[in-house]
Amino acid sequence: MVRGIDHIELIVRNVDETITFFQDLGFKLLTRTKHHGTSVEMQLPGENQPIFEIHQVTGEENPGVNHIAFKVDNAKEAYAQLQGKVKVMREPNYVQSTGRTTVNLRDPDGWRLQLVDANRQAPQT
Repeated sequence: MVRGIDHIELIVRNVDETITFFQDLGFKLLTRTKHHGTSVEMQLPGENQPIFEIHQVTGEENPGVNHIAFKVDNAKEAYAQLQGKVKVMREPNYVQSTGRTTVNLRDPDGWRLQLVDANRQAPQT
């Protein structure tokens, strides 16, 4: 079912400072959207590198890792296969600002995980 890590979402105090930090480490800026207020995707050069999705801390969130997302062939099919096996937080959700269908899960310790379609679509504004 899982094909690899798609992205790791980080919640940060200052998106622009974080962009500079990761660019200094060699990451490239892929996208900037209004998802979660301000959100960027950054990735190291090369094939099959995971993406860091970075967004500004809001509300009662704390800076840190929000979730790890895993690539699956089809998020809706994965959701159907997992019914009754794992704690699924909600039905598959299409996120227009990212062009992705997601399934949010909780592991046995309550950590948030996500399944997303391996084929990335362009964000729809």
